[in-house]
Amino acid sequence: MTDRYGDSTRAVKAVSSQPVPGDPIGPGPVLASAFHLSPDEEGSERDTYGRGSNPTWRQLESALAQLEEANGALTFSSGMAAITTALRVTAKPGSVLVVPADGYYQVRRYAVESLAPLGVTVIEATAEQMCHAAEGADVVLAETPTNPGLDVVDLHRLAGICRGRGARLLVDNTTATPLGQQPLSLGADLVVASATKALAGHSDLLAGYIAGSHPELMAALERERLLSGAILGSFEAWLVLRSIGSVGLRFERQCRNALALATALRHHPRVRSVRYPGLPDDPSYPVAVTQMRRFGGLVSLELSDAAAVHALVQRSALLVAATSFGGIHTSVDRRARWGDPVGDGFARISAGIEDPDDLVADVLAALDPS
Repeated sequence: MTDRYGDSTRAVKAVSSQPVPGDPIGPGPVLASAFHLSPDEEGSERDTYGRGSNPTWRQLESALAQLEEANGALTFSSGMAAITTALRVTAKPGSVLVVPADGYYQVRRYAVESLAPLGVTVIEATAEQMCHAAEGADVVLAETPTNPGLDVVDLHRLAGICRGRGARLLVDNTTATPLGQQPLSLGADLVVASATKALAGHSDLLAGYIAGSHPELMAALERERLLSGAILGSFEAWLVLRSIGSVGLRFERQCRNALALATALRHHPRVRSVRYPGLPDDPSYPVAVTQMRRFGGLVSLELSDAAAVHALVQRSALLVAATSFGGIHTSVDRRARWGDPVGDGFARISAGIEDPDDLVADVLAALDPS
C-alpha cells in the first residue's frame, strides 16, 4: 500500500519511470526547443514547441503531483513565477486578495505594485489575522510556516472559511515541503512553492511549481504559463527531478538538525529568542502538530544586533552567510537587510545536512568564542 511508504520511498518512487527492458534507470533530460511535426497538420503531437511542453517537465510534474498528493502539477522558472501566475489567474479585477503580512516580502510587493493597480483589493494579514481576513476575501494566499517568523496558519480552519464563502485558498508550502505538510488534504485549492529550496536542495538552480486537483483551474494556469513564458528549462527540470530522489534523506536530516539547534539555543544567554514549530513550548506548536508531519529545516533566532549575527557566521567553521534556504549547507540570513519587519539581530538559520553533533557544537562555539 502506497500510504504506508516512508518519505524516502515515496520520493524514489515519484521519480521512477515504468521499467522497460533496455531503458536507462535514470533517464536524462530532453533538451529541445522544437519537435518533429506530423504531416497531417492536425496538431495531434504532444510536443511541438519548447515553451508549451517538454517530456522532462512531465516527469517532474508527475513526481511533484505524487508528493503533493495532487491530480496534477505545473513547473515554472522560479517560485515567484509560480506564485505570480497563480495570483494572476485567481485574483481578478474587483476581487479581494489576502496575502501574508509576515511571509515572503516580494509576494506583498507584487500584490501591491502589480495587482492593486488593476483593481484588486489587497489585504495584508499576519498568520494570526489570516482566518479573520479570509471572511471578506475572494482569494487567500497563506504561507505556513511563515518565512521568516515561522508562525503557523491553521489550514483546516482557514480552508473551512474559504470554502464557506466560495473563496480560493492558495498555500505556499515552500518551508514545510510536501514531506512535512499536505495543504491539499487540508482543504487548499492550490499549492504553490519554490522547488529552489529543499526539493532541489543544492543551491544551484531556480524552480517553482503549482499543484492542484481542479482540472479547469489547472488548465487556466497552464495557459497563463504558455502565454507569459515563465517556463522551467528542461535541464533545470531534470536536475530537480534528480534531486527529488534523495530529498527524503536530506529533509529528514535538515529537520533533525533544526530541532537540535533550536533545543540547544533556546536558553542560551546570548540568544534572546528562538522560534521553531517543533518545540513543544513554541507558540505555533499546538497548530503545527495537528497538520505537519515534519516541522521543517528553518530556525529563527534573535541576537543582540546585526554585528552579533555577522560574528556568529565569521567565527563558525560550518555556517555560511546566504539568503534562500533548503540547501545542504547550514546557512544564516539576517533578514532585516532585505526589509523584513524584524529586529537587526534577527537571523533565519536554514539547517543543512551536516552531522547534528558537529553542527550544534560549531554554533555553540561560535556564540561563545572564549
